[in-house]
Amino acid sequence: MASVDKNINPLKNKISKELRSKANDFLNNKAKANNLLDIIQYLEKGLKEKQSLTPALLTLEVVFIELLRRRDLLHEKDVNVEENPSEAETKYRNWLTERYEETWCLMLSAIDCEKPQESAQALVSCMKLMAAEGKHPLNTLESLKFPRLRLRRILEKLISAQRPQTAAIQSFKEYAEYLDVVQNCWHTLPNLVKKPAFKKETLALNYLELIHSLPVTENLQEQNKLLCPLAESAPGSELFDYTSTRKCINKVWNNLMVWLDTEVPENVHKQMLIVLLERILTHLEKPVMLTDFLMDSLDCGGAVSLLALQGVFTLIQKHNITYPNIYEKLYSMFEPEIFHTKFKARLFYLADIFLSSTHLPENLVAAFVKRLARLSLIAPPQDAIIILYFIGNLILRHSGLKSLICAQQPQEVAEDPFIMEEREPTKSNAIKSSLWEVVALQKHAIPSVATAARFIAQPLPNKEWDLSTVLEVKEDDIFDQEITKKSKQYALAFERPQTVFLPKNDKFQQHWCLV
Repeated sequence: MASVDKNINPLKNKISKELRSKANDFLNNKAKANNLLDIIQYLEKGLKEKQSLTPALLTLEVVFIELLRRRDLLHEKDVNVEENPSEAETKYRNWLTERYEETWCLMLSAIDCEKPQESAQALVSCMKLMAAEGKHPLNTLESLKFPRLRLRRILEKLISAQRPQTAAIQSFKEYAEYLDVVQNCWHTLPNLVKKPAFKKETLALNYLELIHSLPVTENLQEQNKLLCPLAESAPGSELFDYTSTRKCINKVWNNLMVWLDTEVPENVHKQMLIVLLERILTHLEKPVMLTDFLMDSLDCGGAVSLLALQGVFTLIQKHNITYPNIYEKLYSMFEPEIFHTKFKARLFYLADIFLSSTHLPENLVAAFVKRLARLSLIAPPQDAIIILYFIGNLILRHSGLKSLICAQQPQEVAEDPFIMEEREPTKSNAIKSSLWEVVALQKHAIPSVATAARFIAQPLPNKEWDLSTVLEVKEDDIFDQEITKKSKQYALAFERPQTVFLPKNDKFQQHWCLV
C-alpha cells in the first residue's frame, strides 16, 4: 500500500499543476477558452471512470469564483447599455454562463461519489460557488437574495436514497454556523421530501442526519454570521427571522410524524428521537402532542426506550406534563440487555433523577434496589460499580430500606421472596427481601467491585456518592488500575544471571550443564 500511495501522490500533484496552469492561462487570456473545456472534461471523465475528482473540483472552484468576481458571467440583459458590448463579447458571456451551469451539474453529481473525501470536497466546492454567487449574483437587476435554488439542489443531493451521505453532511455542518444558510435550509426542508420517498431507509437517515446538522440556538443568533454578507445591506435582503424559522421547524416535525409508520426501522426511530431531543423539542409549539409518540417509544426497548425516557423527563420537567405509569416503564428498562446499549449511562442518570424524591413509596424504591442488585451479578465490572453506588444512594434517601441490609445464609438465598419477573414494582415483594446479591459481590474477582460492595458492611456515609464521576469510568480503566497496583507489589530480579534462564545457585545447575 505504501508503494501505491507513493505512485498516486506524484501523479495527482502533476495533474493538479497541469490543471492550475490551464486555469491561469484561461483567466489571463480569453483566447485560451478551450482550457476551461479541458478542465470540465477532466471532471466529467473522472465521474464516469471513478477517478480522482479533487484536482478538477478545486481548479473549477477557483476559476468560477474569479469569473463571478469579475462579473464575466452576467446575463446579456444585465450588461450596462453604455458599454455597448460587441456580439462576440455577448456570445462569450453566454458561453461562460452555460459552462458555469454545466460545472454546477457535474459538482452536484460528484456529491454522490462513493469516496468520502471526494464527496466532501464536491460539497465544499458547491457551497463556495454558492457563496460567491450570493456576493456577486448573476442577475443584478433583481434585489440581492440568498441563492436558495442552488441550496435546494445541494440539499436534494445530501438526502440521496442511493447511499449514505455521512461525509458530505459532516462537511455541510461547517456551514451551519451561518444564519442565512440555517434559515434557508429550514425553509426548504418541509417541501424537500414527500411521504412515499421517506419510506426508503437510506433517504430517511440522510434526511434526519441533515436536520441534526442544523442547530437553531441563541449563540447562533448572537454571532450574526452570514455566508453572503452583501445580502445583509442590500434591498430586500433576508435576515434571520426566528418566528418564521420556528414555523418551518414545526412543519418539518409534523411531516415526520405523519410519515412515521408502525414498521419504521429501529435505526430510523432512534435517529428521530435524537433529532427530537437535540434539535426540535425546544422549538415545538405544542410539545404535549408528543405524548403518544414517546409513550409508544418507551415500549420498544433498547436505545429507543432510553431516548424516549429522556424526552418524557424533559416534558415533565419543563412543560409540567404528567405521565401515568412512568415508574413501571422505567422499572421495565432495567434488563440485562441494557449493558450492551450505547446510552446506558443516560439511563442511570435519568433513573437517579426520577428516584431522587424522598416522598416515593418505600416498596417502589425497594423494587428498584432489588432489581439493580440482581442485575449487578451479571453486569460488567464498570456497570456493577455504578449499580452498587446507585443502590447506596437510594438507601441513604430512604432510611427504611436499611432493613434490606443483612447477612444471608446460603440456604436462605433460595427463599428470596423477590419476584424478578413481576412487571409492576410494587407487587415484587422487594421490601421483604434482602441484599444478598451485594454480599456475594464482596467476593468479586475485581477488587474495585468487591470494595464498592462492602458499603453494606460498614456505617453508611453522611452524603451520597457522586455518580457522575463513576459513570465516566470505563472497563479498560479498571483493569489498568488493577495492573498498576499489582505491578508495584513484585520486585524485579536483583541477581545478574550467569546462564540462560537459570537463577544463581539453582539446584539444576548442580547436576546438569547447559551446552
